Amino acid sequence: MTWRATVLTLFPEMFPGPLDVSLIGKARANNLWSLDVRDIREHGLGKHHTVDDTPAGGGPGMVMRADVACAAIDAARVANPDVPAIYLTPRGHPLTQAKVRDLSEGQGAILLCGRFEGLDQRAIEARNLEEISLGDFVLAGGEIAAMALIEAVVRLIPGVLGDEASPADESFSHGLLEYAQYTRPPSFEGRDIPPVLLSGNHAVITKWRRAQAEILTKARRPDLWTKRKP
Repeated sequence: MTWRATVLTLFPEMFPGPLDVSLIGKARANNLWSLDVRDIREHGLGKHHTVDDTPAGGGPGMVMRADVACAAIDAARVANPDVPAIYLTPRGHPLTQAKVRDLSEGQGAILLCGRFEGLDQRAIEARNLEEISLGDFVLAGGEIAAMALIEAVVRLIPGVLGDEASPADESFSHGLLEYAQYTRPPSFEGRDIPPVLLSGNHAVITKWRRAQAEILTKARRPDLWTKRKP
């Protein structure tokens, strides 16, 4: 079954963007996954297709209306009824490789791209939206976040990557950052490829790479290292 991404956005012209190039784009052309981009404004109110209003209680900016957002979600669910609905927002749970893998094993996802000051909380509760964030920073909207999530998921779909073993060794797959990589020439500006990688002893190489991944994770992501330990 083809993995299907349904994106709800106020800026459909942003898609497919980078999702249409390289291996991800080829995979879509080969029907390994599909992209359905829908304009939230189609469900807007009145002749101007209004999608937002002022915050209840006052404050700056505008808030996406619950009735508009829910209408867009409901329309998307007609074609994709059994997939999770995700709201891309800075206040969401951090996106992890484990979550990405879980999504890749399903049928697809509905991705609502936030804008303005946020989305009316009642829409989040009424449609049981899962809130996901890319990290501790704020973007102008959820479109870039949706693209990142889609790419992360699609590359795990069987047949998308040329080397099926590649995802198994990369960062986060075993709770570790990926070890350093090297290629020709054997010496560059006085820096040599570590001799162990040229030894031909694959057992020793595997052990060395594991040790390097552990050293790197301890130094750069102590939070990940702590989670790995009992």
